[in-house]
Amino acid sequence: MDAWQSGAQDQLQGQIASAKIPLSRMISPQLYWVMTGDDFSLDINNPKEPKILCVGNNPDRQNIYSAALGLYNSRIVKLINKKGQLKSSVIIDELPTIYFRGLDNLIATARSNKVAVCLGFQDFSQLIRDYGDKEAKVIQNTVGNIFSGQVVGETAKSLSERFGKVLQKRQSISINRNDTSTSISTQLDSLIPASKISTLTQGMFVGAVSDNFDERIEQKIFHAEIVVDNEKVAAETKVYQEIPQILSFVDEHGDDKMKQEIETNYKQIKQDIVQVIKKELERIKNDPDLQHLVQE
Repeated sequence: MDAWQSGAQDQLQGQIASAKIPLSRMISPQLYWVMTGDDFSLDINNPKEPKILCVGNNPDRQNIYSAALGLYNSRIVKLINKKGQLKSSVIIDELPTIYFRGLDNLIATARSNKVAVCLGFQDFSQLIRDYGDKEAKVIQNTVGNIFSGQVVGETAKSLSERFGKVLQKRQSISINRNDTSTSISTQLDSLIPASKISTLTQGMFVGAVSDNFDERIEQKIFHAEIVVDNEKVAAETKVYQEIPQILSFVDEHGDDKMKQEIETNYKQIKQDIVQVIKKELERIKNDPDLQHLVQE
């Protein structure tokens, strides 16, 4: 506004062009369709209207959809992190593919509001690259429970340090012509060395679980193997119920009208924007205090 009033058109044009570039990437009929819907509210742990919300990203359009997903996630965090709500869980797979604002604060404060946070990613280096060193460190250190499969490098070293050390006995035997001597010593060694973590096979994992017990934090370190019982899994899948269809684009003649409806919604939004601009221009022109801003 200052640039407009002072006649600095070149400066203003440069600012507008800088905003146009990222905004133009978000021009997508599908994104317009999703973000203009009012099918439900985002208070997913509302006792009166509990919900399960699943959102996904597209690797090919990650930089575009991350902005929209980040907006939804930021709003959801504020709504669910309240007293008197239902127990809920926030599960995020491939965390580095999306920027989750306020995630460290959610982990630290949501536990008292019965909100569990589960994060999944391939390596600590991904988190540092996309969230920055400081914020990534806060997220890593705030999480109490950790499960890990095979990782290498700095991540393996970091996990090994996190699991701590244990006092181990070492025995050495020295044999010469006259006698045999045995010496026993104790030394603090890593409970789970980085070399062990970097060579875990498929189905093997290590982890640490923190429990509140008598106002103390008791950390349990474990090394376990996953054994899959195919018969049991098959029996469980038989009782699965299909997710009901909430919205259908098929008309009474059996024709799929999804593309047409999404495109119609897209054009309607563009028309609405034009109408908003026209109304605002008329309002400014009819306001004696603002009409000088409109240049004919």
